[in-house]
Amino acid sequence: MSDIWRIPLADVDLGPDEEMAVLDVIRRGWLTMGAETAAFEADFCRLTDSRYAIAVANGTAALHLAGLALGWGTGDEVIVPSLTFVATANAVHYSGATPVFADIVNQDNLGLSTEDVAGRITPRTRAIIVVHYAGYPVDMPAILDLAKRHGLDVVEDVAHAVGASLNGRSLGAWGRVGCFSFFSNKNMTTGEGGMVTTDDDEIAARLRLLRSHGMTSLTWDRHKGHAWSYDVVTPGFNYRIDELRAALGRVQLAKLAANNERRRVLDRIYRELIPAALPGVGLPYTTFAGISSYHLRPILLPEGVDRRVFMEAMKARGIQTSIHYPPVHQFTYYQRAKAGKTTLPVTESVARRQVTLPLYPGMKVADVESVVEAASEALNIHEDGVERSTEKMKAVYGSIGI
Repeated sequence: MSDIWRIPLADVDLGPDEEMAVLDVIRRGWLTMGAETAAFEADFCRLTDSRYAIAVANGTAALHLAGLALGWGTGDEVIVPSLTFVATANAVHYSGATPVFADIVNQDNLGLSTEDVAGRITPRTRAIIVVHYAGYPVDMPAILDLAKRHGLDVVEDVAHAVGASLNGRSLGAWGRVGCFSFFSNKNMTTGEGGMVTTDDDEIAARLRLLRSHGMTSLTWDRHKGHAWSYDVVTPGFNYRIDELRAALGRVQLAKLAANNERRRVLDRIYRELIPAALPGVGLPYTTFAGISSYHLRPILLPEGVDRRVFMEAMKARGIQTSIHYPPVHQFTYYQRAKAGKTTLPVTESVARRQVTLPLYPGMKVADVESVVEAASEALNIHEDGVERSTEKMKAVYGSIGI
């Protein structure tokens, strides 16, 4: 738990099992990518039912390698959402291609709009990157159907959605490539780290080469006596993960289902409390298909509410909030890089009002109640300078059986 915040935005679930896993690696004395990494990759294949899982240094590296393995380059376009972390678009640039921003569905579904994507396809379009925002599945059958009609690849940015699925199929296993992040605020963490999944033999082989300098054999292969030298067949990168992070990942993976279920329970309480306690506040994903990972709990403030004032009022009560995300197409770099102006009316409307509330497995029911109570007080202060009393809030909770 944070020393700064009474209720932080996110918190890690690390304990004795993680400590022991890391100590075991240290005692074995092999820290570079080796047997533990191979076991982590095998575990992840089982989670996602993918033929291949390639562990990498972070989620951005996963996205970069996906673009390189798929052959994106100068003159190509890749359609991406703007309501995402900037790495999604940056990784397209790394490959030499140009990101083309598309809008989201609506204020309830913050995933990529298939209809808007269709209107942005040109002869230069090579691929579509979907982001399963907040852990909720994008309409993958519709996206894949569109992509097939135009001969496009689909890459899934699954940074928010590890353990989530649609129609019984894991997210990250729908597109040609899936890209995961294990950053510290994710549903499972290795501190830094990521994974690339694919069923394509050729793509997997290329990903492995690009991950480690284009080398035909690795230090671990030579240590085990499987090779004595190597060739370099393509320019690659040092995007390797290490054994310490792989060990953490295996323990975290074993906890994932229970922690995602805990997130679901906490999010259900938010869903029950917010409509009664925060009238006028939008609650995205009131309905959705598939199984979510419940990575984030986004809300949309009423029109006209000063978001900064609201967030400062939450901070004064010891509750951390955030914004997911400032739209990428409005960042200075992308404004300068793009000739003309991209307009995404739904993304822009949502992004002006969006605030993320705390959600992590270590939260208690009382913490969710405290967040909603603080939000009610913060909105009331914004509106008329008068705080709603604790007693009144308790009456609200009681009326819905919490």
